[in-house]
Formats: sequence, C-alpha cells, structure tokens
Amino acid sequence: QVQLVESGGGLVQAGDSLRLSCAASGRTFSSYVMGWFRQAPGKEREFVSLINWSGSITNYADFVKGRFTISRDNAKNTVYLQMSSLKPEDTAVYYCAAGLRLRPGGDGIQYWGKGTLVTVSS
Repeated sequence: QVQLVESGGGLVQAGDSLRLSCAASGRTFSSYVMGWFRQAPGKEREFVSLINWSGSITNYADFVKGRFTISRDNAKNTVYLQMSSLKPEDTAVYYCAAGLRLRPGGDGIQYWGKGTLVTVSS
C-alpha cells in the first residue's frame, strides 16, 4: 500500500515558478514509476509527466516540455514537479500517481494522491 500526499500548490502569477512535492508512504517507493497528472475545471484529467524508479527516464506532455521538470528523491520517498514559466492555462488540480507499470496514458496507475490546486493568474 502506498499513500501519496501532494503539497506546494498555490496562487501565482503568469511567468512565475512553483515546485510541487509528493510525499509517499511505504518502503517500496523506489520500485514505483511516479507521475503527475492534472485536471483543469471542466476538463478531463490529463497526463503531465512521469519518472521511472531510478530517475533515469522521464516523460513529459508536449504542453509542458521545456517548462516543467520532474525529479525524485528515493531516500526521502518524494517526487517533485518543478514548474516554471507558468501560464493561466496551467491552472488545475495536480495529482500525484504511482504504479509499478505506470504509462503516460494513465494505464497502470495503482495509487492516487488527493491533489493540490495550482492557480495561475494573468
């Protein structure tokens, strides 16, 4: 069992940066592929980024490439999402996800966090 708790969301202005964190419980954190997804008001949840167990492989949605960076610290059971050059369209609830075989399409998700709200004002 893995529990995920996101933090770091808030209200920022366009162009600002923000770092989200996802703290995981459980001794097997390093075994999981970790991902970030987001859901904007009135829209479906969408993939943002994922990182493999060692951090050697990352994947990003096209709309965040070059602006967001995912990383993880297995010693701290934490995955991060560094967001820069934020845009109003990045406003969403950001969710952390974990799965042994997590894929960008959302396949393989075993655990979800409850999300953290990011609001970007223009």
